Amino acid sequence: MLAGGPEDLGETARVREVGDLAETVKVSFASGYEHFAHSGETAEIDGYRFPVFQWCGQTRIAE
Repeated sequence: MLAGGPEDLGETARVREVGDLAETVKVSFASGYEHFAHSGETAEIDGYRFPVFQWCGQTRIAE
């Protein structure tokens, strides 16, 4: 589950499958990428526990 970052990053985009909790999740958004890192926390959604990745920055695509 992705927490923080742009408000208009949709709810469906905030739940993702991640292979390694140590890796930063990079999400293509607008004209760049939003970056999320595992915070060590979990959140419950529909009875299932998911790791929480907190927004940690953004990069822009060079034109």
